Amino acid sequence: MTSTFPNISISTERLVLRPFDEDDVPALVEMMNDEQVGAWTAVPQPYGEKGARRWIEEYAPTERVAGRGLDLAVTEFLTQRLVGVIQLAKTNWHVRSTELSYIIAPWARGEGYASEAALATAQWLFTDQKFERIELRTAADNTASQQVAQKIGCISEGVLRGACIARARAEDGTWTDVRTDYIVWSLLPEDLEGADEQLTESDGFTSYADWN
Repeated sequence: MTSTFPNISISTERLVLRPFDEDDVPALVEMMNDEQVGAWTAVPQPYGEKGARRWIEEYAPTERVAGRGLDLAVTEFLTQRLVGVIQLAKTNWHVRSTELSYIIAPWARGEGYASEAALATAQWLFTDQKFERIELRTAADNTASQQVAQKIGCISEGVLRGACIARARAEDGTWTDVRTDYIVWSLLPEDLEGADEQLTESDGFTSYADWN
């Protein structure tokens, strides 16, 4: 079995998940400087063009080839607009497990894109890559991220107390670290049964069957 991720694209009814390229830099910078991204992720703030280029040109390709992770741009099928990021990290090829996270741009929230992209990635991992476990970690107060985990069929396994560093904006505009808990979720192949139907009812899309 392989121990590295292929350079792939994944298609859904409304989205294309693909490798990042240079044209994504402006939208990526704008997305990563969003208030919610700053609060709930470890993305450096402020996030500049230099950091975006380094991630696209150096970090993401290195992680993929080394088998440690995979970074995919989430784009709208019709407009090609960048609407989010799917990231796989902490991959264990012996256990066939990886950790999944997602970011949705402020201009694309409320459309169900996080659930659609995360489910498509999970299906690809379980079907094509023969993975057996996907793990998600959500900050205790990040209810939007928790709703995504629930929608795609994840099971809550417990709480890692004090394991997460979130951030809050201080009065002077700087960011302050805030320690909180992580909720740990898992997704196994059998958990995906019925996930398509649930997402169809809640978000209005139907198919995840077309893989590139």
